[in-house]
Amino acid sequence: MRLTVRARLTAVYGGLFVSAGLVLLGAIYVLVERDTPAGKVGTSVMPPATAGVPDTGAGPAHYEQVIEGTRAGTLHTLLTQGVIALLVVSAAAIALGWLIAGRMLQPVHQITATARRIAESPLADRGLSERIALDGPDDELKQLADTFDVMLSRLDQSLDAQRRFIANASHELRTPLTLNRTLLEVALEPDTTSPAMHQLGTTLLAINDRHGRLIDGLLLLARSEREVTERSYVDLADIVDHVAVSDIVDRVAVSGTVEVVAEPEEAAVLGDPVLLERLVQNLLENGLRHNVPDGGWVRVTTRTRPDGWVELQVGNSGPIVPRYEVAGLFEPFRRYHRDRLAAPGAGLGLSIVQAVVGAHHGRLRADARDEGGLTVTVLLPRAP
Repeated sequence: MRLTVRARLTAVYGGLFVSAGLVLLGAIYVLVERDTPAGKVGTSVMPPATAGVPDTGAGPAHYEQVIEGTRAGTLHTLLTQGVIALLVVSAAAIALGWLIAGRMLQPVHQITATARRIAESPLADRGLSERIALDGPDDELKQLADTFDVMLSRLDQSLDAQRRFIANASHELRTPLTLNRTLLEVALEPDTTSPAMHQLGTTLLAINDRHGRLIDGLLLLARSEREVTERSYVDLADIVDHVAVSDIVDRVAVSGTVEVVAEPEEAAVLGDPVLLERLVQNLLENGLRHNVPDGGWVRVTTRTRPDGWVELQVGNSGPIVPRYEVAGLFEPFRRYHRDRLAAPGAGLGLSIVQAVVGAHHGRLRADARDEGGLTVTVLLPRAP
């Protein structure tokens, strides 16, 4: 098990203190032993004769043994009592070192907690507005926290400018596209239009529609990446019932043989009804569009799980997708083995799904089926 920085600092402090204590105790032991040498006992150490006290006949050897025993006892007492005192003081020093290390690492914990909140935020770019704002002396830790705050500020400004650019550019591009569509429809209206001109106009109208869908997808993606502030009570089962019987099946399916199986159960959430409907619609469109030519199917289910989450699951038949390719399908303009120009969609469907799920503080998982196709599972917090 790897020790934490606090435990390692405490171990270093405690190890240094114990080592210094052992060295000090050893030095004292050596000095005391040197100051009380043995074997230097002469007649001067013998007590003088006292009147009325009988002579025991003890000579210098006897008193030398007494002094040697006293010396040995003193050194033993010094060693044992010193070790006990060292253990007690070391335990107190280690406990104090643990408290001091925790106090010194408190700014690091604050930085880590802020970084974790930003990293675990459903919309990580929205969490960039948070700052550490560490108080205290201008030391290395405060400089680190201030540098982190500056980095967050620049990232927040950069991402906010990017979102504004996408939204503004999309709005500006819608005007010329609408004008082009009007001019093309007017040019194709007369019956005298030649077949070649009519074919050219029809092709240009299709391209214009494709660009329009792309711009609408960019606008919706920019909107989906913002956190939902106004939430309404929405039952995903009602949305599935509505979307499954709409004309999307006939319009998007690769053929008329794709079967849509809807099994909605009550799944109440709080969120934006428009975004949630687009979430279900995009998943169904993706399942219909990327399917097999004959005998295909799409299965849509909703349910309320006992762990407090609402589950929306969309599975379909289709081509076999390697598992390592699944994560890349949620990137904007990413398609699996499809030409961007020839593909009917804008390549933003699953990206919008991911953004909508993040805006509602949900979870998203996609699994490749061994038989072909995908199973996409969306988890959203259940409405209270």
